[in-house]
Amino acid sequence: MSQMEAIENHPWNRYVALGDSFTEGIGDPEPSRPGGYRGWADRVAEELSKGHEDFAYANLAVRGRLLQQIADQQLAACLELRPDLVTISAGGNDLIRPGGDPDALAEKLDSVVQILSLNGATVVLFNGPDTGSSVLSRIRSKVAIYNENLRTVAARHDAIIADMWSLRQLGDPQMWDADRLHFSPLGHHTIAAMVLDSLNVQHTLEPLAPKPLPPSSWREARSNDLVWAREYFVPWVVRRLRHQSSGDGITAKRPTPGPVFGPGVPLGSGEGPKGTDEAVRR
Repeated sequence: MSQMEAIENHPWNRYVALGDSFTEGIGDPEPSRPGGYRGWADRVAEELSKGHEDFAYANLAVRGRLLQQIADQQLAACLELRPDLVTISAGGNDLIRPGGDPDALAEKLDSVVQILSLNGATVVLFNGPDTGSSVLSRIRSKVAIYNENLRTVAARHDAIIADMWSLRQLGDPQMWDADRLHFSPLGHHTIAAMVLDSLNVQHTLEPLAPKPLPPSSWREARSNDLVWAREYFVPWVVRRLRHQSSGDGITAKRPTPGPVFGPGVPLGSGEGPKGTDEAVRR
């Protein structure tokens, strides 16, 4: 069996992605895409669409959304689209906030996964990574507890875990955006390959070996931290104090299922959109 035949040999034809900024694709800008971002979900859909002329993809994720908001605002819309594959990444924004309870969050997510599973969809859950910014490292213990709870949820409903915690490549700084909270194009590419591997789908996403960053002096590192705090961390804290979200006024980038590459591009050719490789290397 050729590689293209292996990619085509999967059972899904309608994919819906639920979540927050991670699934929206923040950190992976692409002006030609709906919403101006590409992201791991788009990359997964690109691969799944090859050889499936009727494949349709919708992305309902909106940055800043909490788990309850995702359940309230995205679940019903997802069910109306009748997907046979759903990815959901939720709870990260809750855990970052003071009082975020990994046990209570898992209970909420369990009911969402149950509804999706009862409607016949294959459900993919994302656990949290074991690396990243100084912000994320402060909640490592809560993320670990939440991850264990997610494994229980997945086992209860025959869902698939996309294992971010074990994806050691994410320890490289080049996998992260400048804000240290979202992933870079390289990070999104790496996560997309992991998701496809979790689905047992062969794909054309080659692992990229990032070049090691040159060692920086203490003074350079301190300067970079101060710039990051001024441009990203302080505004984030201010939004939390004002009970604001980065997603206020933002709508889903792909609210209805449609061809991955837009009108006029053949889905059955096995070819991705022009500029795919260049976008990955950005």
